[in-house]
Amino acid sequence: MQVASAQKTVVMVLFNDVLMLDVTGPMDVFSISNRLLPREKHYQLLTVADCQGLIRSSCGLKVHADMTLENCPAGVDLLLVPGGPGAYGVTHPALSAWLPEAARSAKRFGAICTGVFLLGEAGLIDGYRCTTHWNYVDRLAQRHPETRVETEQIYVVDRNLITSGGITAGIDMALAVVAEDHGKELALEVAKVLLVVMKRQGGQTPYSPLLAAVQRDGTVIARVQAYVVDHIEEPYTIQRMAEIAAMSPRNFARAFQREVNLTPMQYVQNARIDHARKLLEGCELPLKVVAARCGFGSARHMRKLFSERIGLSPNQYRRQFGGE
Repeated sequence: MQVASAQKTVVMVLFNDVLMLDVTGPMDVFSISNRLLPREKHYQLLTVADCQGLIRSSCGLKVHADMTLENCPAGVDLLLVPGGPGAYGVTHPALSAWLPEAARSAKRFGAICTGVFLLGEAGLIDGYRCTTHWNYVDRLAQRHPETRVETEQIYVVDRNLITSGGITAGIDMALAVVAEDHGKELALEVAKVLLVVMKRQGGQTPYSPLLAAVQRDGTVIARVQAYVVDHIEEPYTIQRMAEIAAMSPRNFARAFQREVNLTPMQYVQNARIDHARKLLEGCELPLKVVAARCGFGSARHMRKLFSERIGLSPNQYRRQFGGE
C-alpha cells in the first residue's frame, strides 16, 4: 500500500525491550507540532511491529503497535528505529528482512540511539555516516567497518539517513526534522513546550569520558597508563613515561600508540581532562586548584584544552554537570 496524503507520515518500529524514551521523545515532538500546524499539514504518526500482541519495553511498559510489518504502508516520509537492549542485544530476523525494502521506499529513514544496530543488521548503514549513544560508538564501528561512525554529534544527517546519539538526542533529531519540514520558528515553539533547547552545546562529547577505564593487567603499557591516572598531578614527558616502562623513548612511544591508539602525550592530556571533569562535577574548588590537582599548570591552560576537546569551558561544564 502506497501512502497518498498531503500529510507527512512518520512510522516508528517497535520490538520487545525497546527503550520507551526513544519512542515517545521523537513522537511527542511530532505530536506537539500537530497542535501548532493546520490539520492538512499534520504528521500522521504510526507504529509497526512484527507481531500483533503487546510489546514489552525495557522499563516494563507495554504497548500495542498500530500495524504489523505486512500492513505497513510503503513510501512513508520518515521511518524510524528506536534503540534499547532489544536493538543491540538480540537479532530480529523478521525486522532485518523487512527493513531494507521499507527503508528504500521511505523518503528518509533513521534510528534513535542504539536503533542504528538494527539498521546495521539489515545492511542499511554501510557507506553512510552515522552516530549512536557515546557508550556504543566503538562497538558500532567494530561491527560495521564500512560505516563512518561520528562520535561527537548529537545527530548526523547523511543523504536520506538520519541517526542520533543516546535517548533524549532523539528529541533533538526530531526537532531538526520539524525545522526542515516547517521552519525553525515552529521547531523552537515545540522545544519551548518540551523545555529543551533547539541546539545543545558541545554535542555528545561532554557526556562521554575521553578515556576508557585502565586495564590493570600488568602489561608494560597498562602499567604506564595506570601510573598516569593515579598520579595525574605530576609532570609528564615521553622520557618520563619511558622510564616508568623501562623502555627507550622511541620504542615506548611506538608501542604506546600501537596499543592505545593515542600518543603518550594525547593520553596524558585526555586523562587530565577526565580527572578535571570529575572534580568539576563534585566540588566547588576554584579553577586554579582544579588545574593544579590535574597537572595542567594553570587555569588558563586548562580552559584552552577543555574548550578544544569538550566544546565547553570548565565553568560551563560545571554549570551543566556540577551538583547543587
